[in-house]
Amino acid sequence: MKSSSILITGAFGQIGGELIEALQQRFGPANVIALDLRTKPAGLNVVAYQSDATDSQTVEKIIERHQIKTVYHLASLLSATGEQQPDLAWQVNANGLKTILDLAVKHQLQLFWPSSIAVFGPTTPKKMVPQRSVLEPTTMYGVTKLAGEQLCHYYHLKYGLDVRSLRYPGLISWKTPPGGGTTDYAVDIFHQALQTGRYSCFLKAETTLPMMYMDDAIRATIELMSAAPERLSVRTSYNLAGVSFAPKELASAISQTTPVTVVYKPDFRQQIADSWPESIDDTVAFHDWAWQPEFDLVAIVKIMLDNLKVSLAPPTDVK
Repeated sequence: MKSSSILITGAFGQIGGELIEALQQRFGPANVIALDLRTKPAGLNVVAYQSDATDSQTVEKIIERHQIKTVYHLASLLSATGEQQPDLAWQVNANGLKTILDLAVKHQLQLFWPSSIAVFGPTTPKKMVPQRSVLEPTTMYGVTKLAGEQLCHYYHLKYGLDVRSLRYPGLISWKTPPGGGTTDYAVDIFHQALQTGRYSCFLKAETTLPMMYMDDAIRATIELMSAAPERLSVRTSYNLAGVSFAPKELASAISQTTPVTVVYKPDFRQQIADSWPESIDDTVAFHDWAWQPEFDLVAIVKIMLDNLKVSLAPPTDVK
């Protein structure tokens, strides 16, 4: 990864805040620039611009002003939100990526763009999906991610663009609230367990999906971007695996220390989850850049509960 300035679009979403902190630690606070439609969260120390990532002129001015050499293009509508607003999902996810790809070619940038397990569909094998498999998504989110993977591959072949990508599984973090994804139950259940002791889950109890703790996802992203180009055999998007579990397994693990009663009321997100695989084979990522996850289900539950007990605790009066 080049050490010049870094731009993160969609910087205040599910991944951005923690990626900002990790990149600042590695490259220095002054070398990380944020862009998002949302206002900068209180307490986050970063140079930030409030703008649309699809606004090519504005993004280009930022690139030139800060001598950007690397872009993490995170701006995206997630799966559940994308089904409710498919036209907007295409505009943000597909057209937005095309805008950034063109700027990356013009300014010779290194680019990271996140794909997702949503590129898979009902015809994909359910277990240990290989790197190269059937890609027939049935959601607009998945369609935009599949289109994005092919765009990235095309720009690498045609223009020699150094673009890299990961197929993220569901991501779990105590630092960010649910953001409109089908796997968000795995974050919300911790909040509800601690606040009310009850949770209404929008997926069936047995719905097993690939998941990952956010620290693993951030580390995987930076490791991929730091890898020597000649080691990379994938320019669509790498499979990435952490741990797979179902809602009932997560609820059981939480209940070991924090009682929670879960009722299961599947909604439209169940159909989305049913189209995704249960587990992922990320052997190619291990071979190409030595990827290995660190957090299993037990570790994730402990970290989530320990930290949320503090962050969700009511403020104490200071006299």
